[in-house]
Amino acid sequence: MSQIIDRRAAGKNKSADNRRRFLRRFKKQIRKAVSDAVSGRNISDLERGEEVSIPSRDLGEPTFRHGSGGAHKQVHPGNEQFSAGDRIPRPEQGGDGDGNGGEGGSNQGEGEDDFVFELTREEFLNFFFDDLALPDMVKKQLTVLPESRKARAGFTLAGNPSNLHVVRSFRSAIGRRLAMSAGPKKKLAAAEEELDALENLGAGETPQAQKIRDEIEKLKARIAAVPFIDTFDLHYANHVDVPEPTSQAVMFCIMDVSGSMDEVRKSIAKRFFMLLHLFLTKNYERIEVVFIRHHTVAKEVEEDDFFHSRETGGTVVSSALKLAADIVEDRYPESAWNIYIAQASDGDNFVDDTAGCGEQLKKRILPFVQYYAYVEINAVSPQSLWREYMRVSKTHANFVLRRINGEEEIFPVFRELFKKETA
Repeated sequence: MSQIIDRRAAGKNKSADNRRRFLRRFKKQIRKAVSDAVSGRNISDLERGEEVSIPSRDLGEPTFRHGSGGAHKQVHPGNEQFSAGDRIPRPEQGGDGDGNGGEGGSNQGEGEDDFVFELTREEFLNFFFDDLALPDMVKKQLTVLPESRKARAGFTLAGNPSNLHVVRSFRSAIGRRLAMSAGPKKKLAAAEEELDALENLGAGETPQAQKIRDEIEKLKARIAAVPFIDTFDLHYANHVDVPEPTSQAVMFCIMDVSGSMDEVRKSIAKRFFMLLHLFLTKNYERIEVVFIRHHTVAKEVEEDDFFHSRETGGTVVSSALKLAADIVEDRYPESAWNIYIAQASDGDNFVDDTAGCGEQLKKRILPFVQYYAYVEINAVSPQSLWREYMRVSKTHANFVLRRINGEEEIFPVFRELFKKETA
C-alpha cells in the first residue's frame, strides 16, 4: 500500500484553505442543513450563522478492502480457539470488519457522534443565495466591489511616458539651469570685466591677462556643461483611484393596509420585505429603503409605522403608485440609483381605480426601475388588480407577479422571483 505524506510547511492561510475545501466537499449536505435551518427560523435572524451537523457516515475517507469472494490466508498468533482447517465466519455484508455495520454503533453502547461545526454569517448567506442573482445585473455592470474612476493628484517623478507633463518638466529644467549656472555666470562677467580693463591699459599680453583668459574659458565650458534637461526635471501627471458610489440601490416597500389586510397577511408581507432587503444588502454597498403604506390614501412612513400602525380604510392602489413615482422623480434619478419596488396586497381594489394602476406602472414607474415584484397574499380568487397586472407583465420583462398562500411559500416564491437568468 502506498502512502503520501505532505511535509510542506503550513502556510499562514492553510486553515482557511482547508475550510474552503471542506465546504466544497460537503456542499450538498451543508445546503440541505441550511435549507432546514431557514425554514425553522425568522427572516430577521437570517444574518447570523448556523450550526451544521454532518452524519459521521458521510465523513469516512476512501479505503481499500477485500471484497466478498476469493481466497486468502490469515495468521493469528497466540491462537487458542482455532486449529488448522477451521473456518472463520465472514462478517455480515455492509460491515467494516468489526461487526457493527460500519455506522459507528455497537452493542456495548459506544459509537460516534455526528460532526458539528459553525457556519459564519457570510458562509451561511452564500449557501442560502447560492443559486440566486439580481436580475439585469449585466445591464448596470455591477459588482460587489466598489467601482472607481481616475482623478488627478498632483505630479510624480516617475511614471508612464504618456503621462509626461511637458510644461512642468521645462519649468523644472529652467529653474535647475538658473541655479547651476548663476554662480559661474557671475564669475564670468567679473573676469571679462577685469580682462577688458587690462586690455584698455595696454597689458593684454601679460601673464596676468592670459591667466584671466584661461579662467574665462573654464567658466564658459562649465556653463555649457549644464544639461538643457535632466532626468530630475521630468514630472509626470499622477492619477489615483477615487471610489464612485455607483453600487447603490433604493428599495420601495409598498403595502396595502386596508381593512381586508389582516395581521396574517401583514406578517407574510413583512417577512417577504425583510428577505428582499437582506438580498439587496448582499449585492449593493449602499441601500436606502422607502416605506409606503396605503388604503384610500398613500403615505411615506418610517419602518415602525409601516408595520405597526393601526390606521386603516378602503383600498386605492393608484395613490401608492403615484406617490412612489413622485419620490423617484424627486430623489432617485435613474442614472445614479438602481431602483427596486416590492408591492404586497391581498388583491382587493376599487374597480374604477384598477385601470389607472396599469397606466401609472407603464408610464411613470417601469421605464425607470430595475425590477418590480408584486406578491398577492392569501387571495381567495384573482381580482381585477391581478388581471390588470397580468396584462402589464406581458409587455414589461422587469415586472413580475406571484401569489403567496402561506408562510411556507415565502421562500419558494422569493427564489423563483430572483433565480439566476440563463442564456
